[in-house]
Amino acid sequence: MKENNMIETNDMVYGVHAVTESLRANTGNKLYIQEDLRGKNVDIIKDLARNKKVSISWAPKKTLSDMTEGAVHQGFVLRVSAFAYSELETLIVKAEKEENPLILILDGLTDPHNFGSILRTADATKVSGVIIPKHRAVGVTPVVAKTSTGAVEHVPIARVTNLSQALDKLKEAGFWIFGTDMDGTPVQKWNTSGKLALIIGSEGKGISTNIKKQVDEMITIPMGGHVQSLNAGVAAAVLMYEVFRHKL
Repeated sequence: MKENNMIETNDMVYGVHAVTESLRANTGNKLYIQEDLRGKNVDIIKDLARNKKVSISWAPKKTLSDMTEGAVHQGFVLRVSAFAYSELETLIVKAEKEENPLILILDGLTDPHNFGSILRTADATKVSGVIIPKHRAVGVTPVVAKTSTGAVEHVPIARVTNLSQALDKLKEAGFWIFGTDMDGTPVQKWNTSGKLALIIGSEGKGISTNIKKQVDEMITIPMGGHVQSLNAGVAAAVLMYEVFRHKL
């Protein structure tokens, strides 16, 4: 379970991977399983819930679909404590202890599927943490948790009121700030050694103007086709793997 900023409200996650990881992280309060569901996943998740002292209810598929507003729940819905975001300072201190850490900053991302996908890749590439703004951006929602396939429980996420001030704190800690832009250093020539902080802009507008002023260097992903930009989740994945590649 992530530390700090715990809010006393309830939320839910659904799907095999998201439910399993949430139970392992001790965030589950009550588990709902589709009443006619059978198989290995049922046995594994049911035993895990019992070990974690989480109560289990069996419910019709329609009830679970109503609870998740028609989402693909795979027969499992878990009520959980509200997501506990990390403190920015804690995230930075932990990252500083790693070799060549990478912190991801999401500037105004609004699509929960993109956010979940980015978290999944962040976990795979050992990203040190993710920073998101509190306003005009998506937070950790059930859709994000489902799309991340449980990665949301393993990647520290800090939610800040002011991204610009967060970047100042990263610079004070010795991080180099990178952004993405059409005109910049080609990704294959990116020097990824040292402490890195990478800003991924919003789906429609990219990196906001005031944040761009704090970037030390812009990185561009060469494109040979007709489209001018990549999906935010795809662009983030390309860049995260470029940093990860140099660590191998």
